[in-house]
Amino acid sequence: GLGPGADSGGSGWCGSRFAGAPGGADVRRPLKYRPWAARGAPRAAPPPSSGPCQSSRGGEPGTEPPRPGPGGSKRLPQALLVGVKKGGTRAVLEFIRAHPDVRAVGSEPHFFDRHYGRGLDWYRSLMPRTLSSQITMEKTPSYFVTKEAPRRIFNMSRDTKLIVVVRNPVTRAISDYTQTLSKKPEIPTFEGLSFRNRSLGLVDTSWNAIRIGMYVVHLESWLQYFPLSQIHFVSGEKLITDPAGEMGKVQDFLGIKRVITDKYFYFNKTKGFPCLKKTESSTLPRCLGKSKGRTHVQIDPDVIDQLRDFYRPYNIKFYETVGQDFRWE
Repeated sequence: GLGPGADSGGSGWCGSRFAGAPGGADVRRPLKYRPWAARGAPRAAPPPSSGPCQSSRGGEPGTEPPRPGPGGSKRLPQALLVGVKKGGTRAVLEFIRAHPDVRAVGSEPHFFDRHYGRGLDWYRSLMPRTLSSQITMEKTPSYFVTKEAPRRIFNMSRDTKLIVVVRNPVTRAISDYTQTLSKKPEIPTFEGLSFRNRSLGLVDTSWNAIRIGMYVVHLESWLQYFPLSQIHFVSGEKLITDPAGEMGKVQDFLGIKRVITDKYFYFNKTKGFPCLKKTESSTLPRCLGKSKGRTHVQIDPDVIDQLRDFYRPYNIKFYETVGQDFRWE
């Protein structure tokens, strides 16, 4: 009795008489943004543009699920690391890839921001082969600040689990600037880019390095499509001081056994952050690349204070919305 758009992982209501059942009038309306939304908020339903028939596993309407090959099959990701840039996303990806039940794409696909026009089949082709017991993941930190990303990801699968690594927005902005400076030494000073008027304390929110850290503003778009129960926030600070604790929570969120524990990590004093001691496939230590752990540019402490004041109300509203205090104040 499954409808034409349902596959083995679908809900089975597509094309059935229940699709137009009473009370189904607002079935396809996205959630309204609610700052008080609890983690158990009702799941969002597809917006009018998405059409009612889609696979919960992410297949396009009416398409056959891929046939498993010898090493499993390529599947659309069930979990995405959507942000934030310079928050610690590469570390989370490398740490979680050490788990035998997770397979991830190494590079950033940028499908939901830059390459959406190529279609889901192209996106699926980038994925590693997985067994049915494994989770497929990818990371593209720019998704978090891309207006269309929540709707596009929702249209792939409303069940997608989202991971966001957040970090003190002032430190994040300095890290972002440091990275850009290493590639373009001719750019203006951090102070010059941060303010429209320094003496008046007017912060330039159009500068990406500042804008990304206004987390609660970006989160509003996501909460129109996904309940908080499907979004997990990793503390970028705790990822450094307690990697096993933070990764334990990530594994719980993904519904997989806590395999990545403290015995997996050692602290690299030169870089100033933890590295993986061992992985399933290798006994050699694995650290992040040369571009990670750069020494930050020295910034005038008054500038830092002004930016802290600017971010404070955004941070507080963010804590209240997600029900987690990241202690950036």
